Amino acid sequence: MTASKAQKSPADARRMSVSGLKAAFNILDKWGCTAEQAQAILRLPRATYYKYRNDPESARLDRDQLTRISYLLNMHQALRIVFENPENVYGFMRKRNHNPYFHGRAPLDVIESGDFAALYETFRRIDTLRSGLW
Repeated sequence: MTASKAQKSPADARRMSVSGLKAAFNILDKWGCTAEQAQAILRLPRATYYKYRNDPESARLDRDQLTRISYLLNMHQALRIVFENPENVYGFMRKRNHNPYFHGRAPLDVIESGDFAALYETFRRIDTLRSGLW
């Protein structure tokens, strides 16, 4: 396969970003995020957030936003692997965590700042749960 064939077409990339955004909205809802938290986590202005909630097909996401969505989807996947029951899968993000990084805060409290580094570090710590390294 040539390098050009390995690349996704713009239409494929667009479909994937719309699907990812819909999944991210669903996950954030199940985590109990407020609209303000979701806006900060996804780095979406208020009007844009509501526009995309009502019409995800209209979304035009930049690389940073797509990376944020990727981290959310991967955190969700890791939690689904680690926990069997939905209460833990979806409740983990709101539970206080005494790991040195979280210092008694819930992971959601950390990522709601919208800071990219906080999102990445939270992803890393949740991802290591899969391997039992935490």
